[in-house]
Amino acid sequence: MHKERDVAVRAATAASAAIHEIWRRDDAWVTDKDQGKGPLTEADLAADAILQDHLRTAFPDDGILSEESVDAPDRLGKRRVWILDPLDGTREFVDRVPEFVVSVGLVVEGRPVLGVLVHPVRGQVIVGIVGEGAWLDGAPVRTTDRSSLEGGRIVVSRSELRKGMFDAWQGLAHLEPVGSVAYKMGLVGIGQADATFTPRPRSEWDVAGATAIVLAAGGRVTGTSGQPYRFNQPKPLVNGVVVSNGLLHDELLALARRGG
Repeated sequence: MHKERDVAVRAATAASAAIHEIWRRDDAWVTDKDQGKGPLTEADLAADAILQDHLRTAFPDDGILSEESVDAPDRLGKRRVWILDPLDGTREFVDRVPEFVVSVGLVVEGRPVLGVLVHPVRGQVIVGIVGEGAWLDGAPVRTTDRSSLEGGRIVVSRSELRKGMFDAWQGLAHLEPVGSVAYKMGLVGIGQADATFTPRPRSEWDVAGATAIVLAAGGRVTGTSGQPYRFNQPKPLVNGVVVSNGLLHDELLALARRGG
C-alpha cells in the first residue's frame, strides 16, 4: 500500500491546499444541493477534481465513488475502489468553523485498507494502513487506552447535541461538539478522543477513509448493530457510526441501544 499511500497523500494535500486558498477568500460561491442535501461550495468541486485527477492517473483500473461526482455503476464490479469526500464538513466550511477535512479511502473487496485525512486549516495529515499502523504528520499514533466511558472524551455532532440526542449521556462522559464525521473519527484514531457516535445513517464517503485510520490505530468501527462496515455497496449508506478505541466499544453500543 505504499504507492497508494503516497499518491493518496499527495492528492489529499493538493486538494487541501485548494480548499484553504478558497477558505481565505471572501468571494467564493456557495449554493444548495438538490433535495435539501446541504451546501455545495466552490471548494468541494475544486477538491474533487484534484483528487480524481491524481487517482485516475495513478490507478486507471480502480473504481471511484465520490460525494461530488455522479455515481458510476461500474465501481460495483471493481475489486479496488477509492471512496472520496473532497470536503467533509462543508457546513462548517461555510460557517467559518475550522472543522473539516479532505477524506480519501481505499477499499479492497469491500474492506477498508487505507485512509488519509488532511485538515486544510491546521495542515494535519493523518494516515492509516490497516495492519501496518497510523500516523499524524509522520509520527506513529494509536487510539487511547481508556477502558471506561466515565470521564472519557466523546466527540459528537453539534446539531445532534443541540437536539438533545445525548441527554442520556450527560454526566457520564465529556461530550464535545465537533464538525465533520471524518474529522471526529480521525480524532479517535490519533488518540485525541476516546469515541464518537451517531445513530443516523451516513454515506460511505463520510466514513471510509477514517474507518481505515481508526482500525489501523487499534480502534474499532461498526454500525449501531455492532457489525463492521462493508463498503462499495449499491446504496452507499452505513447504518449509524460507532467508533471507539476498541476497549469502550461494547459499553458504547449498550449505551446507544438504551436510547443515547
